[in-house]
Amino acid sequence: MAKVKVTQVRGRSGATKRQIATLEALGIKKIHHSVEVELTPVIKGMIEKVRHLVVIEEI
Repeated sequence: MAKVKVTQVRGRSGATKRQIATLEALGIKKIHHSVEVELTPVIKGMIEKVRHLVVIEEI
């Protein structure tokens, strides 16, 4: 599997509780915080739900 770096670039205010929970499940704690994750179908779906809040970079 490929690894990706997910960085939060927009704030959580205005996001739904479900989107905030998705960010927390990804391990993202605050704005400009990055995590490296394996790109599995589950992670891909989570990123898709919060794509307006994050930036994705391939590693």
